[in-house]
Amino acid sequence: MTTPLTPWGLAALLLLGSGSLPAASKRVGITPTMQEVRFTLDGKSYLIERNQDPKARIDPAYARTSRPCPPFCIQPMHLAPGVETIGELELIEYLVRMAKGENILVIDSRTADWANRGTIPGAVNIPWTRLSEARGANPLAISDLLVERFGAAEQEEGWDFRHARTLVLFCNGMWCGQSPTNIRSLLKLGYPADKIKWYRDGLQGWKILGFNTARPR
Repeated sequence: MTTPLTPWGLAALLLLGSGSLPAASKRVGITPTMQEVRFTLDGKSYLIERNQDPKARIDPAYARTSRPCPPFCIQPMHLAPGVETIGELELIEYLVRMAKGENILVIDSRTADWANRGTIPGAVNIPWTRLSEARGANPLAISDLLVERFGAAEQEEGWDFRHARTLVLFCNGMWCGQSPTNIRSLLKLGYPADKIKWYRDGLQGWKILGFNTARPR
């Protein structure tokens, strides 16, 4: 189980541990004391920064305001008891802590066609369909995913999640049901709610704030 950092602790971690630059070096920072964030995962370097053009506008793919509901219905702020809803700074914190070797996995729950257009730097793509038997996921493949990617241990009856990773999930935004479906599937399997974090704003919020994207890991 990960330990939350205070805002001051987060700032210190990002500035001292991730290769961030002083805010005065560019015009569009992340916070007053954080200009950008750099970290390395699986031997690859990642950068998180905001668009430096003050006249930049949101990506047209996220400009629509009125997607039909259903299926694109607005999600609640609190998805399930014990599942924490987080924002951008907390998500960045989890990415940096993951890069430092903590037992964390940041997951893009969207289908590959969406994820391959660009995701949050450092995230892995595990589409919501891979955990959904209703959408054809093989129970053995789900078990392999729980063991190999999430760190759970299979028992004669049920699962041992004591050493499982803290999972941070997101999808396209507050109108997207893909990460909520992934989270509900995990809870149904017995995954501890306190080891699940949800970035509700997803790529919609990420793009609104002008953050860059990368190919999924």
